[in-house]
Amino acid sequence: MSALTTGPDVTPDQAREQVRAWVAENVPGPWRLAGEDGGPAAVRTVRTSSEYRAWYGVFGRSGLVAPTWDVDYGGLGWSRAAAKAAEETLRPYHLPRLNPLGLNLAAPALFAHGTHEQRCRFLPPIVRADEIWCQLFSEPGSGSDLASLSTRAVRDGDDWVITGQKIWTTWANRADFAVLLARTDPDLPKHQGITYFLIDMHQDAITPRPLMHLGGEAEFFETFIDGAVVPDAQRVGEVGAGWIVAQATLSGERQMVSGAGSGGVDRVGGGSARQLVRLAQRTGGWSDPSTRDEVIRLWCEEQVRGWTNQRIRDRITQGLTPGPESSIGKVHGTDLNQRIQSAAARLMGMSGLAWPGDPGRTGERGAAGGNDAYREHMPPEVAGMLRSRANTIEGGTSEVNKNVLAERVLGLPKEFDPFRGKPWREIPRG
Repeated sequence: MSALTTGPDVTPDQAREQVRAWVAENVPGPWRLAGEDGGPAAVRTVRTSSEYRAWYGVFGRSGLVAPTWDVDYGGLGWSRAAAKAAEETLRPYHLPRLNPLGLNLAAPALFAHGTHEQRCRFLPPIVRADEIWCQLFSEPGSGSDLASLSTRAVRDGDDWVITGQKIWTTWANRADFAVLLARTDPDLPKHQGITYFLIDMHQDAITPRPLMHLGGEAEFFETFIDGAVVPDAQRVGEVGAGWIVAQATLSGERQMVSGAGSGGVDRVGGGSARQLVRLAQRTGGWSDPSTRDEVIRLWCEEQVRGWTNQRIRDRITQGLTPGPESSIGKVHGTDLNQRIQSAAARLMGMSGLAWPGDPGRTGERGAAGGNDAYREHMPPEVAGMLRSRANTIEGGTSEVNKNVLAERVLGLPKEFDPFRGKPWREIPRG
C-alpha cells in the first residue's frame, strides 16, 4: 500500500505525487476513471451514496480528510501548501467529508479550547466518521438570542446532569455525540453563566423528535434532555466560559451554511447555479435575454462565493477557526442561494405549481417524516426553493450576523441592551 509521508516537510509536488499514488491504489476503478474523464459530476453517475459510505473508512484512515491536522488527531501534519495541493489532486474524484458537523462545529472548539487528551479522544473518530456529531445549541425560547438559553447543567461529583430542551438539531437521530451549551450559573449575566460540553447522544435521557419542514421532510429535530449525564472530562474550556468556546463553533456553522465551496452538510436547499443554467436551457428560458442575464449574474456570484469560501476552508483545515468574517459568507451565501432556488422554481413554470400526491395524508412519521409519495413527485426545483427559505435563519439569522459584522469586524458600538450585566434569572425570556 502506498504510504503517505507525514510531517511539515512534505512539499506540494510531493503531496500531489503521493496523493495520485494513493488514489490509484485505493479509489475503486470505476470512480477513478469517471473522475479522470468527467470530474465530480461523472463520479456521481457511477457511485451510490451507500457505496461511498461503505468505502469512506479508507479515506478517513488515510489522513487526507484533514491533512494539516497533527497525526495524533487523524491528519498528516502537512503544511497548508501541501494540503492545498492534495485537495486539488483529489477534487476530480468527488470525495466529500461525511462528518461535516464534527469537522466544522466540534473540531474548531476542540482546537481553540480543548485539551490534548480531548483532541486525541475525539478528533480521530471525527475524521474517520466513526462518530457522527450534531449541535445542541438553539432552544424554543432562545433562537437569535442564544445566550438566553435555559437548559441547565448541575454538577454531581465528577459528572454534570443536564436537563432542558433543544430545537432545530440536524442529525439528532443519527448522531453519536453533540456539542452542547448549558447554563451552569443562573446568577451570572447570561453570557457568563454558560458552559460548553461534549455529550454522548446514546442515553435514554435524550429523546429526539422529528420536525417536518415545507419540503415534506424531517431534516431537523427537537431534542428533549431529562437528566442526561456528561463527565466533567468532556467539558471544553472553563466552567462559565462556554460562550467564548461557542464562538469557534458558531463561526464554523456560519461558514458551513454559506454556500458554494463551504464544505457543509450539502447544498442547503436545491441545486447550484450551474444546474440553473442547464435548467434554463432545457425549459427554453435561455432564449429570453432578461432570464439569461439573471442566470449568468447568479452563476458569477456563485463562483465568487465559492472562491471566498475556499479561502476560509483553508483556515479550517489548519485547525483554525473561520473567525467573525465567516458572517460575511453566511449573509451573502444564504441570500444568494435563495435567489438561485427561486429562479429555478420560476423556470419550472406551471409544472412547478402542482404535482401528484396528497400532502394532507402524511402517514407514518419516522426519522424521515412526511408522505414519501408526495415528496417523490415534488419537482426538485420546488423542494429546493422551499428548503432554501430557512437559509437566512439557520446558522444565526442574517440580522444577527450583520450585528456580528458591525461589532466584531467593523468595530462599531454594540447594540443597546437594557439588561446587559444583569443576572440571567432576572432577564425576561420567551
